[in-house]
Amino acid sequence: MPINAFRKIFDKSTQTESKESKEPKESKEVEKRPCKKCGAAFSAQELKDNFYICPKCGYYFRVHARRRIDMIIDEGTFEEWDAEMAEVNPLAYPEYEEKLQAAREKTSLNEAIVTGCGEINGFKTVIMVCDCRFLMGSMGYNVGEKVARGVERATEQRLPVIIYAASGGARMQEGIVSLMQMAKTSAAIKNHSDAGLLYISVLTDPTTGGVTASFAMLGDIILSEPGALIGFAGPRVIEQTIRQKLPEGFQRAEFQQKHGFVDSVVERKDQKEVLGLLLRLHCQDGGWQTWSEENNLHPAASESLPETVRRQIESWRDNSPKSRKAPFSGTMRQKTLNKIAKRHTDPLEAVHQARKTGRLVASDYIRFLFKDFIELHGDRYFGDDAAVIGGIATYCGVPVTVIGQDRGKSVEETVGRNFGMAQPEGYRKSLRLMKQAEKFNRPIICFVDTPGAYPGMEAEERGQGEAIARNLYEMSTMKVPILSIIIGQGGSGGALALAVANEVWMLENATYSILSPEGFASIIWKDASRADEAVKLMKVTAQELYELGIIERIICEDEPAEEKSLEEISKIIDKHMREFFHACAAKTPEEIADQRQKRFRQM
Repeated sequence: MPINAFRKIFDKSTQTESKESKEPKESKEVEKRPCKKCGAAFSAQELKDNFYICPKCGYYFRVHARRRIDMIIDEGTFEEWDAEMAEVNPLAYPEYEEKLQAAREKTSLNEAIVTGCGEINGFKTVIMVCDCRFLMGSMGYNVGEKVARGVERATEQRLPVIIYAASGGARMQEGIVSLMQMAKTSAAIKNHSDAGLLYISVLTDPTTGGVTASFAMLGDIILSEPGALIGFAGPRVIEQTIRQKLPEGFQRAEFQQKHGFVDSVVERKDQKEVLGLLLRLHCQDGGWQTWSEENNLHPAASESLPETVRRQIESWRDNSPKSRKAPFSGTMRQKTLNKIAKRHTDPLEAVHQARKTGRLVASDYIRFLFKDFIELHGDRYFGDDAAVIGGIATYCGVPVTVIGQDRGKSVEETVGRNFGMAQPEGYRKSLRLMKQAEKFNRPIICFVDTPGAYPGMEAEERGQGEAIARNLYEMSTMKVPILSIIIGQGGSGGALALAVANEVWMLENATYSILSPEGFASIIWKDASRADEAVKLMKVTAQELYELGIIERIICEDEPAEEKSLEEISKIIDKHMREFFHACAAKTPEEIADQRQKRFRQM
């Protein structure tokens, strides 16, 4: 071939390669997606690397179902279920088939949800992810059927369920048939729950209409992405119906958490870790009943029960006032009593110490005694009361539910927690968490510290008395161990609502009373200034209440319960807790509930 001809071919080839090498760059520029909030554009890779969150302003892009699965499920473990579903048009709606076909071509999905099973950090789970690209993620027959089948299969295989909700609501083209999917999916979830299995609902933008009013809001635990729109009626419907402009942030995830409907708002980058932890906290069969064999709660855990524990178990069975003091009969406990008797806590000093600014609060003990604590929010009715904190944690490797009245330490925190005075939603939140604990066979530890339930007008309007009564009613028959520790003030029914327990302990300088000394003096003498006189008559100290048989143990305070003594006091509590739960492991759930009822029956 002549050299010139070769050069022409070479030059042409080089030009073609050069052109082709430029095309991908031009294509990448075209593929850049603009942020709907700030307008900045980013490549697909940039968004993927940042979990599809705008690197500039933090706006959350909506995520396709399969991308979501890739982000959450361990690589290579996902098995899709019901990938193909026959087309349905129950109302013979005009052009509906064409819309379905167009949605399939656009999304490469058969329907608006992908279902299947996989693993998250090694824990197997059923997962379902809605996709808003498919007719706005609306729920028709096929979506409802896939959800119901997935939950039923999870029930048969005894697997947890995680559903990522994203939907505009019921599918209009399927009319009443779509509406029926709300009941179908809810019934499947009820059966799954009755089998004692975990369901986590994750709400993403948007979660509205019939999906909100069915499976999306039925989770044992409800998580949400930041800023997600969550509501039954969408903002446009509300504004057009009532002709009222909605406030900024209305129906967003943070609004829903504040109003009690979302346990936690979790950033996208943290979701796999949080879901993995929640699965781990719910994967253990046997719960507290396995502690004595597997968790070394006592030096003789794998051998026969220690004599002190056997005496404690026998004391529970007998349950007379005298025998209820048996848990304090060991040498170590007798030394504690002798030490406290010598100090003979003055009631006025105890009241001062219990109320003292800077005294250790519930969150301090939770931080020191437990691992993996995940705080859960809200009562699912009205709000999230900051005066009560609660959630799931591990103690000696075993999942537990921890609840505490917390009055805060700084002025700002104390005001934010309403001085530890819970409103009805605080008691309803605590009861919700306790019933969840019973479902999953978790022991309950309550830290009591309140001057009393909040006496405000709004608390009365929302049923303060009913909320407290309901706690007493439900706690009396729960079939898991309940331990309550009064760490500061134990004021009135507001304290008792977290103290219907198998055992109640008090810190040495805590108080427990029918109401405040000021209130007592006001009622008895119509003179609150006689509070110092009243407290000497009321029998509010740990030593006095132990002698009355009201409490089982006193936690010694060699130093007042402040930050510098947190470790020492927590170690004492820990030692007693290990013995307590070791003894519980020798009892059946029915015996646990029966002992608690007998404890109060003989008072």
